[in-house]
Amino acid sequence: MLGEYPIEGRRAAEIAASVERAVGDGGLEPGQLLPPMRELATRLGVNPNTVAAAYRTLRERGVIETAGRRGSRVRAKPATTTRELIRVDAPPGVCDVSKGNPDPKLLPPLGAAFAAAAAQSDRQPVLYGEAAVDPELERQARMAFDADGVPDAPLAVTSGSLDAIERVLAAHLKPGDGVALEDPGWGSLLDLVSALGLRAVPVGVDDDGPLPADVERALASGARAAVVTDRAQNPTGAAVTAARARALRKVFAAHEDVLLIEDDHGHGIVDLPLHPLAGATRTWALTRSTAKAYGPDLRLAVLTGDAVTVDRVRGRQRLGPGWVSRLQQRAVARLWADGAVDARVVAASYGRRRDALISALAERGVLAYGRSGLNVWVPVPDETGAVARLLHAGWAVAPGARFRLATPPGVRITVAALDDEGIAAVADAVAAATGPAPARRYD
Repeated sequence: MLGEYPIEGRRAAEIAASVERAVGDGGLEPGQLLPPMRELATRLGVNPNTVAAAYRTLRERGVIETAGRRGSRVRAKPATTTRELIRVDAPPGVCDVSKGNPDPKLLPPLGAAFAAAAAQSDRQPVLYGEAAVDPELERQARMAFDADGVPDAPLAVTSGSLDAIERVLAAHLKPGDGVALEDPGWGSLLDLVSALGLRAVPVGVDDDGPLPADVERALASGARAAVVTDRAQNPTGAAVTAARARALRKVFAAHEDVLLIEDDHGHGIVDLPLHPLAGATRTWALTRSTAKAYGPDLRLAVLTGDAVTVDRVRGRQRLGPGWVSRLQQRAVARLWADGAVDARVVAASYGRRRDALISALAERGVLAYGRSGLNVWVPVPDETGAVARLLHAGWAVAPGARFRLATPPGVRITVAALDDEGIAAVADAVAAATGPAPARRYD
Protein backbone atom coordinates (compact mmCIF):
# COMPACT_ATOMS: atom_id res chain seq x y z
CA MET A 1 0.00 0.00 0.00
CA LEU A 2 2.77 2.45 0.93
CA GLY A 3 5.59 0.89 -1.05
CA GLU A 4 8.89 1.53 0.67
CA TYR A 5 7.81 4.64 2.57
CA PRO A 6 7.37 4.16 6.36
CA ILE A 7 5.05 6.48 8.29
CA GLU A 8 6.71 7.42 11.57
CA GLY A 9 5.87 9.12 14.85
CA ARG A 10 4.41 8.60 18.28
CA ARG A 11 2.34 11.77 18.55
CA ALA A 12 -0.41 12.95 16.21
CA ALA A 13 1.66 15.95 15.09
CA GLU A 14 4.65 13.71 14.33
CA ILE A 15 2.57 11.24 12.32
CA ALA A 16 0.93 14.04 10.34
CA ALA A 17 4.31 15.64 9.67
CA SER A 18 5.71 12.32 8.45
CA VAL A 19 2.89 11.91 5.93
CA GLU A 20 3.17 15.53 4.79
CA ARG A 21 6.92 15.19 4.23
CA ALA A 22 6.31 12.08 2.16
CA VAL A 23 3.74 13.88 0.02
CA GLY A 24 6.12 16.79 -0.45
CA ASP A 25 9.10 14.70 -1.56
CA GLY A 26 7.11 12.23 -3.66
CA GLY A 27 7.32 9.28 -1.27
CA LEU A 28 3.52 9.24 -1.21
CA GLU A 29 1.88 9.92 -4.56
CA PRO A 30 -1.44 11.68 -5.29
CA GLY A 31 -4.32 9.25 -4.93
CA GLN A 32 -2.28 6.77 -2.86
CA LEU A 33 -4.28 4.98 -0.20
CA LEU A 34 -3.18 5.35 3.45
CA PRO A 35 -3.40 2.49 5.97
CA PRO A 36 -6.60 2.14 7.99
CA MET A 37 -6.26 3.98 11.28
CA ARG A 38 -6.28 0.88 13.47
CA GLU A 39 -3.74 -0.86 11.28
CA LEU A 40 -1.36 2.11 11.39
CA ALA A 41 -1.90 2.49 15.15
CA THR A 42 -0.89 -1.17 15.66
CA ARG A 43 2.17 -0.76 13.45
CA LEU A 44 3.32 2.38 15.32
CA GLY A 45 2.33 1.10 18.77
CA VAL A 46 0.03 4.04 19.52
CA ASN A 47 -3.60 4.54 20.41
CA PRO A 48 -5.96 4.59 17.38
CA ASN A 49 -7.19 8.00 18.57
CA THR A 50 -3.68 9.34 17.98
CA VAL A 51 -3.76 8.24 14.34
CA ALA A 52 -7.31 9.59 13.99
CA ALA A 53 -6.10 12.98 15.21
CA ALA A 54 -3.21 12.88 12.73
CA TYR A 55 -5.52 12.06 9.84
CA ARG A 56 -7.90 14.83 10.93
CA THR A 57 -5.01 17.31 10.89
CA LEU A 58 -4.00 16.15 7.41
CA ARG A 59 -7.58 16.57 6.16
CA GLU A 60 -7.75 20.09 7.59
CA ARG A 61 -4.50 20.97 5.80
CA GLY A 62 -5.83 19.63 2.52
CA VAL A 63 -3.20 16.88 2.30
CA ILE A 64 -5.54 13.87 2.36
CA GLU A 65 -9.21 13.17 1.80
CA THR A 66 -11.43 10.58 3.43
CA ALA A 67 -14.24 8.72 1.68
CA GLY A 68 -15.92 6.74 4.44
CA ARG A 69 -15.27 2.99 4.19
CA ARG A 70 -13.12 3.54 1.11
CA GLY A 71 -10.49 4.92 3.44
CA SER A 72 -8.16 7.89 3.37
CA ARG A 73 -5.90 8.74 0.46
CA VAL A 74 -3.50 11.48 -0.62
CA ARG A 75 -5.41 14.22 -2.41
CA ALA A 76 -5.01 14.28 -6.15
CA LYS A 77 -4.01 17.94 -5.86
CA PRO A 78 -2.85 18.60 -2.29
CA ALA A 79 -3.58 22.18 -1.27
CA THR A 80 -3.25 24.22 1.89
CA THR A 81 -5.42 27.16 0.82
CA THR A 82 -8.61 25.74 -0.63
CA ARG A 83 -11.23 28.22 0.56
CA GLU A 84 -10.14 30.88 -1.89
CA LEU A 85 -11.26 28.50 -4.63
CA ILE A 86 -14.79 28.41 -3.16
CA ARG A 87 -16.07 31.42 -5.01
CA VAL A 88 -18.40 32.44 -7.79
CA ASP A 89 -16.95 34.02 -10.92
CA ALA A 90 -19.36 36.65 -12.17
CA PRO A 91 -19.88 36.42 -15.94
CA PRO A 92 -20.71 39.57 -17.97
CA GLY A 93 -24.04 41.07 -16.98
CA VAL A 94 -23.99 39.64 -13.46
CA CYS A 95 -23.71 42.04 -10.51
CA ASP A 96 -20.85 40.89 -8.25
CA VAL A 97 -21.57 41.40 -4.55
CA SER A 98 -19.26 38.61 -3.40
CA LYS A 99 -15.74 40.01 -3.09
CA GLY A 100 -15.82 42.05 0.13
CA ASN A 101 -14.25 45.12 -1.47
CA PRO A 102 -14.83 48.64 -0.14
CA ASP A 103 -16.72 51.23 -2.18
CA PRO A 104 -14.11 52.98 -4.38
CA LYS A 105 -16.06 56.22 -4.03
CA LEU A 106 -15.36 56.19 -0.29
CA LEU A 107 -11.60 55.69 -0.69
CA PRO A 108 -9.45 58.83 -0.38
CA PRO A 109 -7.07 60.03 -3.13
CA LEU A 110 -3.54 58.85 -2.40
CA GLY A 111 -1.47 60.92 -4.82
CA ALA A 112 -0.76 63.94 -2.63
CA ALA A 113 0.19 61.81 0.38
CA PHE A 114 2.63 59.70 -1.62
CA ALA A 115 4.07 62.79 -3.34
CA ALA A 116 4.73 64.34 0.07
CA ALA A 117 6.24 61.09 1.35
CA ALA A 118 8.46 60.85 -1.72
CA ALA A 119 9.64 64.43 -1.28
CA GLN A 120 10.52 63.69 2.34
CA SER A 121 12.40 60.56 1.24
CA ASP A 122 14.33 62.67 -1.28
CA ARG A 123 15.43 64.93 1.56
CA GLN A 124 15.90 62.13 4.11
CA PRO A 125 16.57 58.79 2.35
CA VAL A 126 15.95 55.72 4.49
CA LEU A 127 19.06 53.53 4.56
CA TYR A 128 19.94 50.13 5.99
CA GLY A 129 20.09 50.00 9.75
CA GLU A 130 17.44 52.63 10.44
CA ALA A 131 14.34 52.07 12.55
CA ALA A 132 11.75 49.78 10.97
CA VAL A 133 8.86 52.00 12.07
CA ASP A 134 8.50 55.60 10.91
CA PRO A 135 8.50 57.87 14.01
CA GLU A 136 5.49 59.92 12.87
CA LEU A 137 3.46 56.83 12.00
CA GLU A 138 4.33 55.33 15.38
CA ARG A 139 3.33 58.53 17.19
CA GLN A 140 -0.06 58.71 15.49
CA ALA A 141 -0.74 54.99 15.87
CA ARG A 142 0.11 55.17 19.55
CA MET A 143 -2.22 58.14 20.05
CA ALA A 144 -5.07 56.23 18.40
CA PHE A 145 -4.41 53.13 20.51
CA ASP A 146 -4.29 55.26 23.67
CA ALA A 147 -7.62 56.87 22.78
CA ASP A 148 -9.19 53.41 22.43
CA GLY A 149 -7.83 52.07 25.70
CA VAL A 150 -5.26 49.70 24.19
CA PRO A 151 -2.39 49.12 26.67
CA ASP A 152 0.83 51.02 26.07
CA ALA A 153 3.11 48.56 24.30
CA PRO A 154 5.69 48.41 21.50
CA LEU A 155 4.66 48.60 17.84
CA ALA A 156 5.57 46.93 14.56
CA VAL A 157 4.41 47.52 10.99
CA THR A 158 3.44 44.62 8.71
CA SER A 159 2.10 44.13 5.18
CA GLY A 160 -1.55 43.93 6.20
CA SER A 161 -3.53 42.21 8.94
CA LEU A 162 -3.07 38.66 7.67
CA ASP A 163 0.70 39.17 7.56
CA ALA A 164 0.58 40.42 11.15
CA ILE A 165 -1.53 37.50 12.35
CA GLU A 166 0.68 34.96 10.56
CA ARG A 167 3.82 36.39 12.15
CA VAL A 168 2.28 36.36 15.62
CA LEU A 169 0.99 32.79 15.29
CA ALA A 170 4.34 31.60 13.95
CA ALA A 171 6.15 33.36 16.80
CA HIS A 172 4.37 31.31 19.45
CA LEU A 173 2.76 28.14 18.08
CA LYS A 174 3.86 24.86 16.51
CA PRO A 175 2.07 22.55 14.06
CA GLY A 176 -0.81 20.73 15.69
CA ASP A 177 -1.63 23.49 18.18
CA GLY A 178 -5.27 24.55 18.36
CA VAL A 179 -6.49 28.06 17.54
CA ALA A 180 -9.97 29.24 18.55
CA LEU A 181 -11.49 30.89 15.47
CA GLU A 182 -14.81 32.61 14.89
CA ASP A 183 -17.31 30.46 12.98
CA PRO A 184 -18.34 31.79 10.53
CA GLY A 185 -15.12 33.75 10.13
CA TRP A 186 -12.61 35.23 7.73
CA GLY A 187 -11.88 32.62 5.04
CA SER A 188 -8.28 33.76 4.51
CA LEU A 189 -7.57 33.32 8.21
CA LEU A 190 -9.07 29.83 8.19
CA ASP A 191 -6.80 29.01 5.26
CA LEU A 192 -3.78 30.51 7.00
CA VAL A 193 -4.29 28.47 10.16
CA SER A 194 -4.55 25.32 8.07
CA ALA A 195 -1.47 26.22 6.01
CA LEU A 196 0.56 26.73 9.19
CA GLY A 197 -0.34 23.23 10.32
CA LEU A 198 -2.47 24.53 13.16
CA ARG A 199 -5.83 23.13 14.21
CA ALA A 200 -8.93 25.31 13.91
CA VAL A 201 -11.30 25.15 16.89
CA PRO A 202 -14.66 26.75 15.96
CA VAL A 203 -16.23 29.40 18.18
CA GLY A 204 -19.78 30.58 17.59
CA VAL A 205 -20.55 34.25 16.90
CA ASP A 206 -23.56 36.49 17.40
CA ASP A 207 -24.05 40.21 16.75
CA ASP A 208 -21.95 41.05 19.82
CA GLY A 209 -18.93 38.94 18.88
CA PRO A 210 -17.60 35.51 19.93
CA LEU A 211 -19.76 33.58 22.37
CA PRO A 212 -18.02 33.41 25.77
CA ALA A 213 -19.19 29.87 26.47
CA ASP A 214 -17.75 28.68 23.16
CA VAL A 215 -14.46 30.48 23.82
CA GLU A 216 -14.25 28.87 27.26
CA ARG A 217 -14.96 25.46 25.74
CA ALA A 218 -12.27 25.94 23.09
CA LEU A 219 -9.64 27.07 25.58
CA ALA A 220 -10.53 24.35 28.07
CA SER A 221 -10.09 21.77 25.29
CA GLY A 222 -6.49 22.91 24.84
CA ALA A 223 -6.55 25.66 22.20
CA ARG A 224 -3.34 27.64 22.67
CA ALA A 225 -4.47 30.78 20.83
CA ALA A 226 -7.61 32.69 19.91
CA VAL A 227 -8.34 35.30 17.24
CA VAL A 228 -11.11 37.83 17.87
CA THR A 229 -12.43 40.38 15.36
CA ASP A 230 -13.28 43.54 17.29
CA ARG A 231 -15.54 45.22 14.71
CA ALA A 232 -16.87 44.69 11.17
CA GLN A 233 -16.48 40.93 11.55
CA ASN A 234 -16.25 39.11 8.26
CA PRO A 235 -18.73 37.76 7.19
CA THR A 236 -21.36 38.55 9.84
CA GLY A 237 -20.68 42.21 10.70
CA ALA A 238 -20.49 41.43 14.42
CA ALA A 239 -18.90 43.99 16.75
CA VAL A 240 -17.75 43.29 20.31
CA THR A 241 -19.84 45.28 22.79
CA ALA A 242 -18.73 46.53 26.20
CA ALA A 243 -20.69 43.79 27.97
CA ARG A 244 -19.33 41.08 25.68
CA ALA A 245 -15.80 42.39 26.13
CA ARG A 246 -16.15 42.12 29.94
CA ALA A 247 -17.38 38.54 29.63
CA LEU A 248 -14.58 37.59 27.22
CA ARG A 249 -11.90 39.22 29.36
CA LYS A 250 -13.10 37.13 32.29
CA VAL A 251 -12.78 33.96 30.19
CA PHE A 252 -9.31 34.85 28.93
CA ALA A 253 -8.12 35.89 32.40
CA ALA A 254 -8.73 32.30 33.52
CA HIS A 255 -6.46 31.11 30.66
CA GLU A 256 -3.69 33.68 30.91
CA ASP A 257 -1.15 31.56 29.00
CA VAL A 258 -3.27 31.66 25.83
CA LEU A 259 -2.12 33.81 22.91
CA LEU A 260 -4.86 36.39 22.26
CA ILE A 261 -4.92 38.12 18.86
CA GLU A 262 -7.36 40.93 18.03
CA ASP A 263 -8.09 42.03 14.47
CA ASP A 264 -9.44 45.59 14.27
CA HIS A 265 -9.49 45.82 10.47
CA GLY A 266 -12.70 47.86 10.77
CA HIS A 267 -10.79 50.83 12.19
CA GLY A 268 -11.56 53.79 9.98
CA ILE A 269 -14.84 52.49 8.53
CA VAL A 270 -16.91 51.94 11.69
CA ASP A 271 -18.21 54.42 14.24
CA LEU A 272 -18.78 51.86 16.99
CA PRO A 273 -16.30 52.18 19.88
CA LEU A 274 -13.49 49.68 20.32
CA HIS A 275 -13.72 47.51 23.44
CA PRO A 276 -10.26 45.92 23.50
CA LEU A 277 -9.42 42.63 25.16
CA ALA A 278 -5.68 43.35 25.01
CA GLY A 279 -3.92 42.55 28.27
CA ALA A 280 -6.45 39.94 29.40
CA THR A 281 -3.70 37.35 28.83
CA ARG A 282 0.06 37.59 29.23
CA THR A 283 0.65 37.13 25.51
CA TRP A 284 -1.42 39.31 23.20
CA ALA A 285 -1.44 41.29 19.97
CA LEU A 286 -3.78 43.74 18.25
CA THR A 287 -3.55 44.69 14.59
CA ARG A 288 -5.11 47.47 12.50
CA SER A 289 -4.88 47.56 8.72
CA THR A 290 -5.44 50.31 6.16
CA ALA A 291 -7.11 48.06 3.58
CA LYS A 292 -10.78 48.83 4.13
CA ALA A 293 -10.47 52.57 4.77
CA TYR A 294 -7.70 53.49 2.29
CA GLY A 295 -7.79 50.66 -0.27
CA PRO A 296 -6.75 46.98 -0.39
CA ASP A 297 -3.58 47.81 -2.34
CA LEU A 298 -2.22 49.90 0.53
CA ARG A 299 -0.69 46.86 2.20
CA LEU A 300 0.04 48.14 5.68
CA ALA A 301 -1.05 47.27 9.20
CA VAL A 302 0.09 48.49 12.60
CA LEU A 303 0.65 45.79 15.21
CA THR A 304 0.97 46.26 18.95
CA GLY A 305 1.34 43.64 21.63
CA ASP A 306 3.32 42.42 24.59
CA ALA A 307 7.05 43.05 24.39
CA VAL A 308 8.05 39.44 23.71
CA THR A 309 5.55 39.02 20.88
CA VAL A 310 6.44 42.27 19.11
CA ASP A 311 10.17 41.58 19.54
CA ARG A 312 9.78 38.14 17.94
CA VAL A 313 7.78 39.59 15.05
CA ARG A 314 10.37 42.32 14.46
CA GLY A 315 13.25 39.85 14.67
CA ARG A 316 11.75 37.45 12.14
CA GLN A 317 10.79 40.36 9.90
CA ARG A 318 14.41 41.52 9.84
CA LEU A 319 15.42 38.16 8.38
CA GLY A 320 12.88 38.48 5.56
CA PRO A 321 11.64 41.74 4.06
CA GLY A 322 13.45 43.75 6.74
CA TRP A 323 10.74 46.37 7.05
CA VAL A 324 7.63 47.71 5.36
CA SER A 325 8.62 50.57 3.05
CA ARG A 326 9.11 53.76 5.04
CA LEU A 327 7.87 55.63 1.96
CA GLN A 328 4.57 53.82 2.35
CA GLN A 329 4.55 54.40 6.11
CA ARG A 330 5.12 58.13 5.62
CA ALA A 331 2.26 58.30 3.13
CA VAL A 332 -0.09 56.61 5.60
CA ALA A 333 1.04 58.94 8.39
CA ARG A 334 0.23 61.87 6.09
CA LEU A 335 -3.22 60.45 5.31
CA TRP A 336 -3.91 60.07 9.02
CA ALA A 337 -2.66 63.57 9.82
CA ASP A 338 -4.79 65.10 7.06
CA GLY A 339 -7.93 63.25 8.20
CA ALA A 340 -8.29 61.77 4.71
CA VAL A 341 -11.02 59.38 5.91
CA ASP A 342 -13.88 60.42 8.19
CA ALA A 343 -14.94 57.17 9.85
CA ARG A 344 -18.34 58.62 10.75
CA VAL A 345 -19.16 59.43 7.13
CA VAL A 346 -17.90 56.09 5.82
CA ALA A 347 -19.64 54.12 8.57
CA ALA A 348 -22.90 55.97 7.94
CA SER A 349 -22.74 55.17 4.22
CA TYR A 350 -22.13 51.46 4.74
CA GLY A 351 -24.58 51.38 7.64
CA ARG A 352 -27.39 52.87 5.57
CA ARG A 353 -26.91 50.23 2.88
CA ARG A 354 -26.59 47.34 5.37
CA ASP A 355 -29.69 48.39 7.28
CA ALA A 356 -31.66 48.89 4.07
CA LEU A 357 -30.74 45.43 2.79
CA ILE A 358 -31.49 43.72 6.11
CA SER A 359 -34.85 45.52 6.31
CA ALA A 360 -35.69 44.67 2.70
CA LEU A 361 -34.90 41.03 3.34
CA ALA A 362 -36.94 41.03 6.55
CA GLU A 363 -39.94 42.42 4.64
CA ARG A 364 -39.61 39.40 2.35
CA GLY A 365 -39.36 36.96 5.24
CA VAL A 366 -35.59 36.44 5.05
CA LEU A 367 -33.41 36.67 8.16
CA ALA A 368 -30.06 38.48 7.80
CA TYR A 369 -27.30 39.96 9.96
CA GLY A 370 -24.87 42.87 9.63
CA ARG A 371 -24.18 45.14 12.59
CA SER A 372 -21.07 46.85 11.19
CA GLY A 373 -18.74 46.89 8.21
CA LEU A 374 -19.29 46.00 4.56
CA ASN A 375 -21.14 42.70 4.63
CA VAL A 376 -24.49 41.08 5.34
CA TRP A 377 -24.74 37.39 6.30
CA VAL A 378 -27.84 35.50 5.20
CA PRO A 379 -28.50 32.00 6.62
CA VAL A 380 -29.94 29.71 3.92
CA PRO A 381 -31.27 26.14 4.00
CA ASP A 382 -29.49 25.11 0.77
CA GLU A 383 -26.28 27.01 0.16
CA THR A 384 -25.29 25.47 -3.17
CA GLY A 385 -28.76 25.85 -4.60
CA ALA A 386 -29.12 29.42 -3.36
CA VAL A 387 -25.80 30.49 -4.89
CA ALA A 388 -26.67 28.87 -8.22
CA ARG A 389 -30.17 30.37 -8.36
CA LEU A 390 -28.86 33.83 -7.47
CA LEU A 391 -26.23 33.60 -10.19
CA HIS A 392 -28.93 32.66 -12.69
CA ALA A 393 -30.91 35.70 -11.47
CA GLY A 394 -27.93 37.98 -12.11
CA TRP A 395 -26.27 38.16 -8.67
CA ALA A 396 -22.92 36.67 -7.64
CA VAL A 397 -22.80 36.19 -3.85
CA ALA A 398 -20.08 34.62 -1.72
CA PRO A 399 -20.79 30.99 -0.75
CA GLY A 400 -20.85 30.55 3.00
CA ALA A 401 -18.54 27.53 2.72
CA ARG A 402 -15.65 29.99 2.35
CA PHE A 403 -16.28 31.16 5.93
CA ARG A 404 -17.75 28.18 7.77
CA LEU A 405 -16.31 25.42 9.94
CA ALA A 406 -19.31 23.95 11.76
CA THR A 407 -21.92 26.69 11.49
CA PRO A 408 -25.01 26.13 9.25
CA PRO A 409 -25.06 27.24 5.59
CA GLY A 410 -25.31 30.87 4.52
CA VAL A 411 -24.24 33.40 1.90
CA ARG A 412 -22.39 36.70 2.25
CA ILE A 413 -23.46 39.85 0.40
CA THR A 414 -21.16 42.87 0.22
CA VAL A 415 -23.16 46.11 0.23
CA ALA A 416 -20.42 48.43 -1.10
CA ALA A 417 -21.64 48.26 -4.70
CA LEU A 418 -25.37 48.54 -3.93
CA ASP A 419 -27.64 51.56 -4.36
CA ASP A 420 -31.32 51.73 -3.38
CA GLU A 421 -32.47 50.08 -6.59
CA GLY A 422 -29.87 47.34 -6.26
CA ILE A 423 -30.83 46.67 -2.64
CA ALA A 424 -34.46 46.04 -3.56
CA ALA A 425 -33.46 43.89 -6.53
CA VAL A 426 -31.02 41.68 -4.64
CA ALA A 427 -33.51 41.29 -1.78
CA ASP A 428 -36.12 40.08 -4.27
CA ALA A 429 -33.60 37.66 -5.77
CA VAL A 430 -32.49 36.29 -2.39
CA ALA A 431 -36.09 35.77 -1.27
CA ALA A 432 -36.90 33.96 -4.51
CA ALA A 433 -33.75 31.85 -4.33
CA THR A 434 -33.97 30.82 -0.70
CA GLY A 435 -37.50 31.21 0.57
CA PRO A 436 -38.09 32.37 4.15
CA ALA A 437 -35.12 31.48 6.37
CA PRO A 438 -35.65 29.36 9.47
CA ALA A 439 -35.84 31.32 12.71
CA ARG A 440 -32.28 30.67 13.86
CA ARG A 441 -29.09 32.55 14.46
CA TYR A 442 -25.90 31.96 12.52
CA ASP A 443 -24.19 30.41 15.53
